[in-house]
Amino acid sequence: MLRPKIRRGGMVEFTLNGAAVALDVPSEASLLQALRGPAGLSGPRFGCGDEQCGSCMVLVDGKPAYACTLSVAAAVGRAVTTVEGLGTPDAPHPLQTAFLAEQAGQCGYCLSGILVSAAALLARDPAPDEAAIRAALDPHLCRCGSHNRIIRAVRRAAREMAA
Repeated sequence: MLRPKIRRGGMVEFTLNGAAVALDVPSEASLLQALRGPAGLSGPRFGCGDEQCGSCMVLVDGKPAYACTLSVAAAVGRAVTTVEGLGTPDAPHPLQTAFLAEQAGQCGYCLSGILVSAAALLARDPAPDEAAIRAALDPHLCRCGSHNRIIRAVRRAAREMAA
């Protein structure tokens, strides 16, 4: 397997939420460490560190990826999107407004990962049925019991995006 080349000095370059970034991090660092450290983001969370909870989920080239185990070197030259990149305060993503409308979050720890996975689902399937939504969100651990509201919120966002 070919390893991405990293410039001397520990700089890794990739696109983060639509903007080019160059972060000074060790190549063996996880993407999550780079995002929460030098990039200054707080959306992706550290939960288990073992791909079991989904709280660290981000999109890499539009596909969900566990940032806790993905090497930052694997992000070189790629597009990474976190929950912060889904929308803006002035123009939130339809998922963000639907989650608020459906009161789909309680503690919020899992929501950033759920939102990016749901965004990936809606990008590839604009009208998912409940089974597809549940399958897309299966990697996420939510202990608050908001599952039915989360499903409703994703369906609501799909309807709003189609309108």
